[in-house]
Amino acid sequence: MDKRVKAPATTISKGLVMLMAITCGLVVANIYYNQPLLVQIAETFHLSAGQVSIIATITQVGYTLGLLFIVPLGDKTERRKLILIKIAGAAVCMFLAAAAVNFPMLIAASLLIGFFSAVPQLLLPMAATLAPEESRGRIVGKVMSGLLIGILLSRTLSGFIGAHLGWRTVFITGGISMVILMFILAAKLPKNPPSFMGSYASLMKSLVTLIRELPSLRQAAFTGFCMFGAFSVFWTTLVFLLEGSPFFFKSDMVGLFGIIGACGALAAPIAGKSTDNKGPHFTIRLGIIAALAAYLIMGFSAASLLGLIAGVILLDVGMQVTHISNQSKVFALRPEARSRLNTVYISSSFAGGSVGSLLGAIAWGEGGWIAVCLLGAAFILTAFIINIKQRHLQ
Repeated sequence: MDKRVKAPATTISKGLVMLMAITCGLVVANIYYNQPLLVQIAETFHLSAGQVSIIATITQVGYTLGLLFIVPLGDKTERRKLILIKIAGAAVCMFLAAAAVNFPMLIAASLLIGFFSAVPQLLLPMAATLAPEESRGRIVGKVMSGLLIGILLSRTLSGFIGAHLGWRTVFITGGISMVILMFILAAKLPKNPPSFMGSYASLMKSLVTLIRELPSLRQAAFTGFCMFGAFSVFWTTLVFLLEGSPFFFKSDMVGLFGIIGACGALAAPIAGKSTDNKGPHFTIRLGIIAALAAYLIMGFSAASLLGLIAGVILLDVGMQVTHISNQSKVFALRPEARSRLNTVYISSSFAGGSVGSLLGAIAWGEGGWIAVCLLGAAFILTAFIINIKQRHLQ
């Protein structure tokens, strides 16, 4: 039985917002550290580009599974306790990846890293619950900016450490950061009482009910699937483009593209504020157009560093603006079910990321960079059609 309790009114300090943003960035980085390291990992285990790309895909599959089966518990159990358990699990799995003696062991560790690294999707509903209604979009945007910076700078850090100290050191460093973070959160993160008092079975069943009853949730989920798919298509294959002709960059140089993309994270708080003022539909369409423009530019920039840089910035701005606007829209639908709403939306988004990683590797093998850009543009055009169609239906 779906039994709900009203969450108590509370506030959120600037320091706590900052801690949540940093936590999101550090934890989500776990699932992206491997991308600049794929060539090194392939050399260690004697794999082809297509084979080693499974690591990026399986990590996102694990993240999606964690979203689907664990994150809904944020509405049923005390979020602080759940967050600490997941971070501890992520730390153990990072150390297991560093110690992998063969490729199957690394695949298993990568799956579990993804599974235990869904912590940001518990923190974001927590921030939305603690935030005043009039500034919810802005606060969610600030926390989300930490997550997005973590996604992008993780590649920079990973590429640099991997080039100088080897890929295993990257996973060791990530594991140590999880241990430190766990102790800080245990001391600083407030308790957040649950809003759902039913059974786990009824909790999971309610996901289907929410999907059936809320067309705006379905629209956001499909849009997230397509946008994260386009995002992963690019970042999974970029390493293969930059480490080949005409660039011949090493992993540290590839990782610098994360810093370039992180410039787009400045759009996160702006997108949140715009959503508070104008509503999400305008900013969602704006983000989709920016991402599509990015792929059009990069399609003609396989040998142009400046073109790729412009494309990276546009793609990340478009991705962030669309994602934050979508998430703010989703959180407003049913306040008592924010963890479950977020589960539906983010699970769909990262399922798109997994599909994008897989299809991106195939596109690279079959048609090179042009095929990659056509695939990414196809994902984004689908998102555009979904939102135009929904607009006419409303």
